[in-house]
Amino acid sequence: MGMSMAAGRKGGRRRRGVPRYGAMADINMTPFIDVMLVLLIIFMVAAPLLATGVAVDLPQTKSAPLNIEQKPVSISIDEKGQIYLMDQPVALENLVDKLKEAAKAGADERVYVRGSKAVNYGRVAEVMSLVTGAGFKKVALVTEPERK
Repeated sequence: MGMSMAAGRKGGRRRRGVPRYGAMADINMTPFIDVMLVLLIIFMVAAPLLATGVAVDLPQTKSAPLNIEQKPVSISIDEKGQIYLMDQPVALENLVDKLKEAAKAGADERVYVRGSKAVNYGRVAEVMSLVTGAGFKKVALVTEPERK
């Protein structure tokens, strides 16, 4: 008759609904860290893909880079002689019309010509003569800084 109902429990009787330990006020950070690491990996993989433009092997010069605020109108000529206006392929015959559409400031817009060093210089001169013949006065050649 001396048997107790709480013989299997430590600490004796407990009230129903009250946890043995107090409320936990900590946040589990493991899922948050996992998500951040996955996002970091995604951005590390995607960042090189965001570099837009036509791959052109530019000649090297000793000139200093220009400080510009907005994205300029650029014409690229790759090593095969294909012409690109703002990363879009364009035929030589349609270049002036497309250039006038792309130039927001009209003939006062600065136009950059990027010619590969493997392309014939005559092709670059032909593109520049079309651009200047269309009335654009601020035409510049783009080069890479010289590596030491």
